[in-house]
Amino acid sequence: MGWVVLGLIVVVVVWLIMTYNGLVAMRQRVNQAFADIDVQLKQRHDLIPNLVETVKGYASHEKETFDAVIKARNQAQAASGPHDQAVAEQQLTGAVGRLLALGEAYPDLKASANFQQLQQDLGNVEDKLAAARRFFNNAVSEFNAAIQAFPAVFFAPQMGFTPREFFDVGEQTRAQIEVAPTVKF
Repeated sequence: MGWVVLGLIVVVVVWLIMTYNGLVAMRQRVNQAFADIDVQLKQRHDLIPNLVETVKGYASHEKETFDAVIKARNQAQAASGPHDQAVAEQQLTGAVGRLLALGEAYPDLKASANFQQLQQDLGNVEDKLAAARRFFNNAVSEFNAAIQAFPAVFFAPQMGFTPREFFDVGEQTRAQIEVAPTVKF
């Protein structure tokens, strides 16, 4: 009888260790995915001043637009946490969209090789950023499901595993995003 109890204890301990290690691996995947988003955001933030300077050369009287882009970029860089970053990045996306729309109003700017290259680079970064966000949200979903599933739900919180937040803009901001930006010339 003693061997059976000892065997059960060993099985439970091994199972706990395996579950804990799995949760640690998932948490690290979430952290890595968030770091990947940060890398893409850094590239995006680095491209924006170049884009602004290029447009300034052609449309110097559009100061309001430039100021809005720089302000949104600074807010996006200062944001922390998935939700705050998502909201700030959506505001930056709108401001950059208005800046890019200026290219349509200035044929010389639209034809500029530098402007076209910056637009293409920004588009590539946006694509990579979207993929990084999807990967992060998938990792968060798996992690949250794992810590809320039976039997981990009983010990995960005591071991420091708490649900993570998705990279989501929220309902209020989503309604604003769905409205096309207006550009005034």
